[in-house]
Amino acid sequence: MPAIVLIGAQWGDEGKGKATDLLGSRVDYVVKFNGGNNAGHTVVIGTEKYALHLLPSGILTPGVTPIIANGVVVDIEVLFEELDALISRGVDVSKLRVSANAHVITQYHRTVDKVTERFLGKRQIGTTGRGIGPTYADKINRVGIRVQDLFDENILRQKVEGALDQKNHLLVKVYNRRAISVDEIVDDLLSYAERLRPMVADTALLLHEALTEGKTVLFEGGQATMLDVDHGTYPFVTSSNATSGGAVTGSGIGPNRIDRIIAVVKAYTTRVGAGPFPTELFDESGEFLRANGFEFGTTTGRPRRCGWYDAPVARYTARINGVTDFVLTKLDVLTGLDVIPVCVAYSVDGVRYDEVPVSQSDFHHAKPIFEDFPGWSEDITGARTFEDLPRAAQDYVLAIEKMSGARISAIGVGPGREAIISRHDLID
Repeated sequence: MPAIVLIGAQWGDEGKGKATDLLGSRVDYVVKFNGGNNAGHTVVIGTEKYALHLLPSGILTPGVTPIIANGVVVDIEVLFEELDALISRGVDVSKLRVSANAHVITQYHRTVDKVTERFLGKRQIGTTGRGIGPTYADKINRVGIRVQDLFDENILRQKVEGALDQKNHLLVKVYNRRAISVDEIVDDLLSYAERLRPMVADTALLLHEALTEGKTVLFEGGQATMLDVDHGTYPFVTSSNATSGGAVTGSGIGPNRIDRIIAVVKAYTTRVGAGPFPTELFDESGEFLRANGFEFGTTTGRPRRCGWYDAPVARYTARINGVTDFVLTKLDVLTGLDVIPVCVAYSVDGVRYDEVPVSQSDFHHAKPIFEDFPGWSEDITGARTFEDLPRAAQDYVLAIEKMSGARISAIGVGPGREAIISRHDLID
């Protein structure tokens, strides 16, 4: 049975929660391997709508074991808020396991994140202010707090003291903020320890044993390829590896265990926060996509920037991740358009680029070269086979599939769990 990596193909918000849910009933484990509560998955089951930020989407599927792996940064307060919200709605969360090696977001991480972003002024990155970046920075600087530290008060106190020794100088002398006390942080973290303890495990060993036993494991990436700290539109990126390689380091499994890499891509493109976005629309077409696609952030509520489908970005994603299958979402949002442009290349100072430029400056100045495709007016939300789609919608899918570097194996035609067309099996 396979190990499957599921990642975002653009700048996030592609509908990974829907794709995870589509696979959920056929997998045994769903693993979140990067990021924190700075991104959201929205899953619609019948008339119920669930917005998840830190928890893996698989927690909504009975029988699945959800894992928060070592590559994730965990805000424990948010973790318990999400769990309590699901429990109140009758969801069984007892199978959740959290890596002992995952790093913990503290109050001082959130504070540093917010004041640093404000201090940048016009050069702001567009972070969510939830402490994600500073927590990863502490991890790399080897002054981070891990989940396992909550169960040894002496070690926890030593680590918090070491972290605050520097941060309080920064907060007080640079940002004119109050110092944060060690006791304040330690007491807060210890208050969660006993409830957290039964959930904590050696998740790398757990996943190794599961794969050895022939279980199916789905690795669910947060954010998306173009927000990856190494391969995205740096510096307007997240602080972790959101690409398929991050599934290996972020969960502790070997790369030779991965069988399938699925990338979720919207039928158009969106992005939240600052950074280059060649196909971005500033006219009524952008408003059409935002309104019809309800393009507002699950985590922040911010309006998303909207633009046409970018084929070079899809090809880049296919290459960087080794994509075997695309899941195309929100095709229904395009219904009603007479013409649907697709970016097939870029022009930078009169020079054509068929691939994403490696230079940040070039990509920032890239102008899209469009090819137009006929639209359709028929309601496609009831389509369940590819042949049910209008000919124009079929042609659009086939055209972007040819441009994107991997087959389109499933197509989302509505927000509901059942609103999906399967062209190729994503597991077998």
